[in-house]
Amino acid sequence: MVDVLPDRARIVIIGGGVGGASVAHHLAERGETDVLLIERSELTSGSTFHSAGLVGQLRSDPALTRMNVWSAQLYRELERTEHAPGWVGSGSIKLASSPQRLEEIRRQHGWAQRAGLPLELISAEQARDLFPLISIEGVLGAAYTPTDGQVDPARLCYALAAMARKAGVTIAQQTRVTAITTVAGAQGRRITGVRTDRGDVECDVVVDCGGMFAAEIARLVDVRIPVVPMSHQYVVTAPLPAGSLPAGRTLPSLRDPDLLVYYRQEIDGLVMGGYERDSAPWTASATSYDAVPADFNGKLLAPDWDRFTEIVENAQVRVPVLAEVGVASMINGPEAFTPDNEFCLGETEVAGFFVAAGFCAHGIAGAGGIGQVLAAWILDGDPGMDLWHMDVRRFGAHYRSPGYTLARTVENYESYYDIRYPAAERTAGRPLRTSPAYPWHAANGAVFGEKAGWERVNHYSALPAGRGGGEALRPGGWAGRHWSPCVETEHVAVREAAGIFDETSFSKIEITGAGAAAFVAHVFAGDLDRPPGAVVYTQALNERGGIECDVTVTRVGAAEFMVVTGTAFGQHDIGWLRRQARLTGADVRIVDVTGAWACFGIWGPQARELLAPLTPASLANADFPYPSMREITVGDVPVRALRVTFVGELGWELYCSTEYGAALWRTLAATGARPGGYRAIDSLRLEKGYRVWSGDIGPETTPDEAGLAFAVRPLSGAGDFVGRAALERHRAAGITRRLRCLVLDDPRAVALGGEPVRVDGSDVVAQVRTGGYGYTVARSIAYAYLPAGAAAFGGRVEVAVDGTWIGAEVARSPLYDPKAERVKA
Repeated sequence: MVDVLPDRARIVIIGGGVGGASVAHHLAERGETDVLLIERSELTSGSTFHSAGLVGQLRSDPALTRMNVWSAQLYRELERTEHAPGWVGSGSIKLASSPQRLEEIRRQHGWAQRAGLPLELISAEQARDLFPLISIEGVLGAAYTPTDGQVDPARLCYALAAMARKAGVTIAQQTRVTAITTVAGAQGRRITGVRTDRGDVECDVVVDCGGMFAAEIARLVDVRIPVVPMSHQYVVTAPLPAGSLPAGRTLPSLRDPDLLVYYRQEIDGLVMGGYERDSAPWTASATSYDAVPADFNGKLLAPDWDRFTEIVENAQVRVPVLAEVGVASMINGPEAFTPDNEFCLGETEVAGFFVAAGFCAHGIAGAGGIGQVLAAWILDGDPGMDLWHMDVRRFGAHYRSPGYTLARTVENYESYYDIRYPAAERTAGRPLRTSPAYPWHAANGAVFGEKAGWERVNHYSALPAGRGGGEALRPGGWAGRHWSPCVETEHVAVREAAGIFDETSFSKIEITGAGAAAFVAHVFAGDLDRPPGAVVYTQALNERGGIECDVTVTRVGAAEFMVVTGTAFGQHDIGWLRRQARLTGADVRIVDVTGAWACFGIWGPQARELLAPLTPASLANADFPYPSMREITVGDVPVRALRVTFVGELGWELYCSTEYGAALWRTLAATGARPGGYRAIDSLRLEKGYRVWSGDIGPETTPDEAGLAFAVRPLSGAGDFVGRAALERHRAAGITRRLRCLVLDDPRAVALGGEPVRVDGSDVVAQVRTGGYGYTVARSIAYAYLPAGAAAFGGRVEVAVDGTWIGAEVARSPLYDPKAERVKA
């Protein structure tokens, strides 16, 4: 322990577990050693010391897979040094004990191919050869990843800390942070220092790596990090009978998620644990935040054998010898889980306050990658990859509620090993955020989905039948599990007549102030030097030229702009905009006004004739061109009408103050336009090739690659904007990949995202970004970034849908109304 704390450090890391040690090491590796790591007790004394140490690399999220791959690579390299962390490259096996699980691992084989991981599909007998202790009764197949392994968590933490200290990082153990100081600015607060029981330290950046204490630490600056400490148990068995273990090698780690259990070898015994259905949150309740005792350092919870009974019984089904072997010890330690089983990473709404927490019992597997991306995020302002699924900003204000957070986290923990089918909906904490039209939707048979706490209509199941809607179009495999024939009916109504949609959940951001016009010109790539009433579709780019935000910007007045973005992306986009305002000192006010406005879309070839009788305003092209905004009335309601579309048809988005929302929806419903949901919107937009942020586009894709160069102003003589220099470099070097529309040969084989794509039966060259079925063009559609050499229209590729390779044509997009004649009708 250092005798005296420094008066100042550029960066202070709070928490001496494997996360904090990894961030410190990677900062030092980047050359930043003006770093102080503070640990309340001793290194590893939080959750690190009792972690099981499994290191699996493959995840459904490509970014997390890359992070885990980096972790495993780092641990292998460390094992050859004086800082060996006890890495064992044992490999891992995942068993399929049900047909549904076999489908899942076949899909995961595709994920592995896109990531370059050597995952092998093997038989039950081959799995037994690798792990001779198992009974293969009921096992239908398995997946084997030979490059996975296990590590000693405490040794790993000490190794990372030792390297950081050797490079110049200061580590202070037995030091408690009692306060974090901030100063207010035009765009919110920023970090100025920390107070400890051993003195104050000035700093510019604080990194909360507090594990199960992370939420408590964040509350010192009134920031909510929604993590809940959960009781998580495993046992270490007594030695197995002589001859049970293979000589000369370590058993691969083993998972049987259908039985909720996992195993790994521990010397001459096994570690065995799982995820029980009757979970036990620790210290948090529906009315109070986590309250971990101040002296809970290096401690465990009392064993709860009653709750572990199901896991023990299931474990003996798959490894029968466990019925004959005693238990050497039970480990019951609190692990910090999040409501969605993803990490909490990145900068919060307080400038300079970063977080790396919520590791959900797989932080050892991710620790190396976490340190790498956090170091980049802090030093470069950009993690270097698309981490939206792990970005702490994905959690809205409703997660300040301890009850909502607890309900979502418990549901997540208890379904940890469930198959997570695409489009499946969660149930905990619902309904919470609702549109003014919600009662109407519910009364008329709406089937709701949830996004960012909002109840949104997926489709209607009780409205009168329209054209289409038969079961004959149900896709095969996973795509057919949450499919409804009602979606076709709603899709067809929009193409042939008109449909109405509730888009109130869309995030809306208001930018005002004397510097508003200059600010939006700086942060957005499109041409926003337009008069009031102009609507511009454009992107905000990062310094790499990647798409950070995908929005429509409406100029409401000379110094007033309305930005509309996706439901789940409001916190991300407003955080990014405020950061840019801080960096530039812009004289602007940036406010989230999502809840102030209801929004309903009316689209289709009959949209104008249905809407015209409801307003005195002219809807003719000459008076209300595409795209533009007018302040009008519809029925008795004053609205801000935007002539825009996300379905590829004539129509408007109508925004009104929320107190008018119910009346406006009733007025639109009375026109005879068919109400529809988001499943139909997705089908309609796929046919038009409209992009979705975090799916088709994101921080690692440029507008040129995505086919969105039209949304960027000319680079010559149009003023500077964020990302411009990177775009110029990309264009000078030449575009190496392009987002292409793929039309699959089998219309019942529907890709959902993540499927590998190959050319000429050779190596995988891409992955599907988004996909679905287009009911007008009657084709299965997918979008993927193909290498420039394979992106020619009319070319052939193959897509692995549910493990089966399906031929596909590279098609010219959009498939529907390529000249946009219907949009501008």
